Amino acid sequence: MLHEEWHNKEAIKHVEVINVDAKKYKVSDMLTVGKVYDVVNETEEYYHIRDNSGKVGGYYKDYFKEVQ
Repeated sequence: MLHEEWHNKEAIKHVEVINVDAKKYKVSDMLTVGKVYDVVNETEEYYHIRDNSGKVGGYYKDYFKEVQ
């Protein structure tokens, strides 16, 4: 399955966390405001990044801004 290969995949872009104001789920343990993360997959609604746990997780794009 493709998602099993994401851990070793090269980053397609970089994003910076601008907030962790989640309405439904607690994301502050896995994301740090101001930190830049590698995006390994992107969908219309989510970024799949290597988060603070060291694993790949999917997060709404609302928490991030793209870094050039």
